Amino acid sequence: MRASLNSKPGLVYLVRHGHSTANQKNILAGRDNSVTLSSQGREDALHLADSLKEIEFAAVFSSPLLRCLETLKPLMVGRKTKLSKRSELIEMEYGQWSGSKISTLAKKPLWKTIQSTPSQVRFPDGESFMEMNTRIVDAVQTLAIPGKNILICSHGDVIKSLITSFMGSHIDNLQKISIDPASISIVSVGQINRVLKVNQTQHLKKRNDATSKPTLGGGSGGYRK
Repeated sequence: MRASLNSKPGLVYLVRHGHSTANQKNILAGRDNSVTLSSQGREDALHLADSLKEIEFAAVFSSPLLRCLETLKPLMVGRKTKLSKRSELIEMEYGQWSGSKISTLAKKPLWKTIQSTPSQVRFPDGESFMEMNTRIVDAVQTLAIPGKNILICSHGDVIKSLITSFMGSHIDNLQKISIDPASISIVSVGQINRVLKVNQTQHLKKRNDATSKPTLGGGSGGYRK
């Protein structure tokens, strides 16, 4: 919902899905819908729900992938607001790279370009960073409700791309941002879009103080063994 000139900005809580079985194996999951939350991810989801229990959301939207829906399940208990799945919030299409180990992908020549100038990258048989950026920015600006809170659950690179744009920065700076599993970021959508909080993880009890390295897929987060 686009804000009118005199309307209050809408607040968008951006949640990345919890730690997944692909994060556990250091695999780039992409749009593989067989990927679920790991045991740590299920714990993440409970802590996330507890941290947001006092906040009223006018709407809750999610990527249609299972790991996002599982992350929101505890949060939705007892709420009147219904969860809506939105295809434009889905993970980036990594094409032929999907399902591969990050350590293997890091040896490919394209990896250096992804780290330095992602604006020039289209994944083999997949999506470009510019296409992904356009769809998530358009989606957030459309879904935001003036004067209300909404929650969106999506994926690491997707949220990083949105944050980069809302900061007025070039998408080539995307890899300078960390978005950990089950983290919370908050943006304000209005006549001027603002970034209010990025990658909050204080609610996750077993995290290390250090966040994960910003990498393709968003990183797997810092955990105590």
